[in-house]
Amino acid sequence: MGKLQEFEITLNNNKTAYGPGESLCGTLKISTAQAIPCKAIKVNCQGFCGVTSKSNDTDWTEEEQYYSSSVSIADKGTLKEGEHSFPFKFLLPAAAPASFEGPYGRIIYRVRAFIETPRFAKDYKIEKPFSMLYTVNLNEVPGIQEPSSSSVTKNFSYMLVKSGTVVLSAESDMRGYIAGQIIKVSAEIENKSEKSTGHVVASLMQKVTYNTKKPTYDLRAVAEVEGPGVKGGNKTVWKEQIIVPTLHQSSLTDGNLIHICYYIQVYLKYPEVSLTLPIYIGNVAVDPTKPSSSQSVPPMPARRNNPTPASSPAAVSPAETALPNLPPKTAPKPRPRSCYVASPSAPPADLYPELPGVANYNGEKTKSPQIESGSQPAVSPNAFSYAPGLSFRQRQNGLSALPLSSSSSLQDTNMNQMSSSASLPPNYRSSAYPPEPPPAYEDSFNT
Repeated sequence: MGKLQEFEITLNNNKTAYGPGESLCGTLKISTAQAIPCKAIKVNCQGFCGVTSKSNDTDWTEEEQYYSSSVSIADKGTLKEGEHSFPFKFLLPAAAPASFEGPYGRIIYRVRAFIETPRFAKDYKIEKPFSMLYTVNLNEVPGIQEPSSSSVTKNFSYMLVKSGTVVLSAESDMRGYIAGQIIKVSAEIENKSEKSTGHVVASLMQKVTYNTKKPTYDLRAVAEVEGPGVKGGNKTVWKEQIIVPTLHQSSLTDGNLIHICYYIQVYLKYPEVSLTLPIYIGNVAVDPTKPSSSQSVPPMPARRNNPTPASSPAAVSPAETALPNLPPKTAPKPRPRSCYVASPSAPPADLYPELPGVANYNGEKTKSPQIESGSQPAVSPNAFSYAPGLSFRQRQNGLSALPLSSSSSLQDTNMNQMSSSASLPPNYRSSAYPPEPPPAYEDSFNT
């Protein structure tokens, strides 16, 4: 190494595996043959994940960092000749995935040391990897004690002619295991054809997904057992056991660059029919005495009813409280006025029985009330003429007896008099040529 005779990282007690939240302690040993000028000596603890689309390639296309911490153990100065020892300590994160190494990606944890030298000088660096363990408690997985089961039906065919069907059903005793436990697999094969099936096989499969722009999947059989086939027209129940080897834990969360899952694949070699039974691999075994955790739906809250005050005579019925509050109806739009003057029509007789000259519901005429001495004189209907040539003839027995109580009653009275006794203007719309010429503008003012 030239000027450096020894440059080494040593972990306390030669420990190589750590758990989440533990302290990592070690020492950096440096032995120099001559003095080395340096700007700083740093130690870094890092955990990251890298994936690629090429097998056994370290040029990562995607990276994800889980943890990084640095400490400076020496400042700018000169590293004298001789042996030097620098202790360091790091606190590992409480939540981080376990170490993993596959053909398309890795989860790496390491400790690195750097000697930064001045410009135009050579920098020195070294690293030491360690393993991160992650505890997967299978008792926290919902429904872990329940069996994993599935069923599939396949048609037999020979020379494009269907000759029958095969029904394959399988299940495992539970859904979670640790290394060294036994998986009990039970398969039921019903052959509804005249031909015999191929051998039945049960395999413990590991599926690793490397999440790049185009995900890469790595499948491999960890353990496998095989049994005989079933003759035509027979039904057989096949039971076998699989010992779980030491495996990486299952990934319980999604979103990481590397996702690991396990399942049992049961299939027939002929016809090609298969099914899968998902399972979990963890560190803490399933405790049958503990109830399995399940995601229960919270109960719906009860409806809140406001208590009825003591002063109220009766409580409101539930049917009335359940009715929604309807919005108020909008007022009808006013009818647009006509662009021409039409002949006025009299209002219905039953709406104004008190008016003089209008028959009541018995067919009789009501008596006209007497005008008091202090009342106002009647207004001539000619004051309300609105068309040339329109005039009203005075009627003594009708208008002289009407009191002017309000503007609305006066208008109703005028309309009644107009319909009963007033002379209407000539109707010029009945024919193209009117029977007589219209009156002159000066003559329209003469009463």
